[in-house]
Amino acid sequence: MSFLPIPAIDLLGGKIVRLRKGNYDEATVYSEEPAAQAAEFARLGARRLHIVDLDGARSGASANREAIRSLIAAAKQVQPELEIQVGGGLRRMADVDACLEDADYAVLGTAAIADEEFLAAACARHPKRIILGLDARDGMLAVQGWEVDAAIAAADYAQQVRQLELAAVVHTDIGRDGMLSGPNCDASAALQELLPCPVIVSGGVASIADIERARAAKLGGAIIGKAIYEQRIDLAALFN
Repeated sequence: MSFLPIPAIDLLGGKIVRLRKGNYDEATVYSEEPAAQAAEFARLGARRLHIVDLDGARSGASANREAIRSLIAAAKQVQPELEIQVGGGLRRMADVDACLEDADYAVLGTAAIADEEFLAAACARHPKRIILGLDARDGMLAVQGWEVDAAIAAADYAQQVRQLELAAVVHTDIGRDGMLSGPNCDASAALQELLPCPVIVSGGVASIADIERARAAKLGGAIIGKAIYEQRIDLAALFN
């Protein structure tokens, strides 16, 4: 399993932002040109990008679809082999189908946790192109843009769906997201032991040392957000 360092582009109102612990009231704007940022990541050598429609995650309907299409086109023009995974507001099969017309992978969180049959149907329709997003606060899943507790532990849900044809699982520790406090590699590694697909850690990555910890934990990758935008990580060195 090849380890992937994955830059994140979180969109809110068409702008690149980072939230603090998933709080929409604590959003820092880093760029108003997501397509240009995606193209720059591609130019620097990223192999995959993680795109989140935060408006869609909260409302349940994609609000940044055109911006996402533009940034995918800009990035793939620079590097056609670049993989793109997109999540946020994918609550119906039509949303998943539309997402996968442009992106390589669709990330399902709220809809998957609310309806395991929907997740199974999406995996059957698009085998190895669905990524499950497990966003946890103190080990318990949260949905609808992290604003609602789902009353099930991430590990328990992972056990329930381990037989599906998932491309990967993204495990986010909400309490670390945007805090630059280091990723929860232990919790992600525990999920990796339960699952046959790669587990990607998200939340809190602050340095190259954090990336190396995730690699050493035999995870499938690490999503990097705030540390990139605050220039704590040399991306050219990371990807080469």
